[in-house]
Amino acid sequence: MAARVPAAVRPRPAHPEPGPPARGRRPRRLPAVRTVVIAASAYLIAVLFLLPYIEMLITALRPQRELLDRDYLPHHWAWSNLTGMWGAGFGITSSLRISLEVAGGATILVTLVALPAAYYTARHRFRGRGAFLLLVLTTQMLQPTALIVGIYKEFLGFHLIDTVWALILVNAGFNMAFAVWILNAYFASIPPEIEEAAMVDGSGRMGVLLRVTLPLAAPGLVTALIFTFIAAWNEFIAALTLTTSNSTIPLTVRLDSFIGQYTVDWQHLFGASLVATVPVLILFALIERRVVGGLTAGSIR
Repeated sequence: MAARVPAAVRPRPAHPEPGPPARGRRPRRLPAVRTVVIAASAYLIAVLFLLPYIEMLITALRPQRELLDRDYLPHHWAWSNLTGMWGAGFGITSSLRISLEVAGGATILVTLVALPAAYYTARHRFRGRGAFLLLVLTTQMLQPTALIVGIYKEFLGFHLIDTVWALILVNAGFNMAFAVWILNAYFASIPPEIEEAAMVDGSGRMGVLLRVTLPLAAPGLVTALIFTFIAAWNEFIAALTLTTSNSTIPLTVRLDSFIGQYTVDWQHLFGASLVATVPVLILFALIERRVVGGLTAGSIR
């Protein structure tokens, strides 16, 4: 029997066997060609969408004498165009306040009416439910321009012409159907067993709605609110028809005042247009993730 050689005197191999790779930073892999093409296309599309806003900013900062120059960038920057339009003569401040009141008021009114309507139609099967939802959807088929004569006569009878309340009611009515439908779809996608379990624990119907259902339906609610706010913020035809005095016109109608019969005040028109886009951009950037989640509500059951 061969003698066992001690490990201390056993010859070592010339090349040690490779062990497990040491844990460290993994080598950085180059992105695939498809990823590079998609990213480049996304950046190109983003630049194309940003170009009109960049052009608006450059034109707003152009001096009057360089307005018709062919150079893309002006030789002198007229920052006074942006600071001067906030004066009392232009009315941008009052119109911005009116627009915020109209958009905020319409959004609150839509929430107070559409939320219980959507929740009830999603949780109860009553006679005429389908007809009610179809009637709500039918209101979206009518353009506000086609209804403006009847709307004007109705508010004239209620003595609401040239008031902020008229604009709030009109914008709330125009956006009510969208809010009801999207909230109905989202409430229907939430299993009723969750509410039943909360009610077994002692919560009432209102407590279940506020503490359980609404937090789960937050993406759909935020989607309805943001679309209502944007639609009311950008509305023009009803605001132009229902307002007559200079102190009650919103920002969209104020922009139209910079366009005269023979001349156009391009600098202040583009400057005020940039101001009109800022609140919507900030609001949408803050809740963009919830909007995406709300738009896919009810798509997967």
